[in-house]
Amino acid sequence: MSIAVIYGSTREKGNTEWLTEYVISGLPVEKIYLRDYNILPIKDERHTEAGFQPVLDDYQVVIEQVLKHEILIFATPIYWYSMSGTMKLFIDRWSQSLRDKHLPNFREGLSKKKAYVIAVGGDNPSIKALPLLQQFQYIFDFFGTAFEGYVIGKASKPGDIQKDNKAIANAILMQKVLAEQLKSLEKEKS
Repeated sequence: MSIAVIYGSTREKGNTEWLTEYVISGLPVEKIYLRDYNILPIKDERHTEAGFQPVLDDYQVVIEQVLKHEILIFATPIYWYSMSGTMKLFIDRWSQSLRDKHLPNFREGLSKKKAYVIAVGGDNPSIKALPLLQQFQYIFDFFGTAFEGYVIGKASKPGDIQKDNKAIANAILMQKVLAEQLKSLEKEKS
């Protein structure tokens, strides 16, 4: 059993990253920083005879990394009541993967995964993150991915997240849940 953390922030060591690091402290994870990859938008060619055309970027490398893991943590700042553009662009490319002959079991693969979301926003994030959480819920429902939980943090300026005791307490709970999932799945495998 393994965990991939997909970071959607463009800022290094920002509030979302800090809170996520708190959650995964001591857990074996693969960290995937989307900001370190060149992921380009695609032209929607779902309904053309030739279908999607190949795009020369890093998306294929990233999605193959993600698919190796059973648990996925999506960490994103809350931008305009949604995920970051970096994260959205990555997920938009899943439309291409659904039709990619190199990933014939893409949908089935995602249906076997457990997903978590960590999001940080400014004022009133527990309300303003609702569209983001609903968006992730619909995405996970589409693929049959189990949406296991989320942590919402409040921070406007760098370092503010460290003052959000509620988010830190929820991060500790999520870490315990993840550790238990890893243990029980390891037992199942042996």
